[in-house]
Amino acid sequence: MNHDTALLALRGSLLDLQQNRISIGNFCQAWRGQPALLAALPPRYGEVMEDLLGRLEAGSLFTEESCSFSQEDLHANLAVWLDKAGNTLDGGRDASA
Repeated sequence: MNHDTALLALRGSLLDLQQNRISIGNFCQAWRGQPALLAALPPRYGEVMEDLLGRLEAGSLFTEESCSFSQEDLHANLAVWLDKAGNTLDGGRDASA
């Protein structure tokens, strides 16, 4: 799978998560299952991604929005991560996740 295809798959999984068509566990598994994409990015991207996924998983333990674990904010941050990853892979100057 090339990087553009991987990013599109991750965007699709984020949309599925936002529309409750995929569980958080399956979502995180899909994101963690992209070693080639992560290898093509600076190491910081993997660290940031893992932090966001960990918070998403922890936040799923709560039945309502918590001030510490806002699902909407985490979804927004994952979308920003995707944008920055795409820019970095396209040779953009935004290499800090």
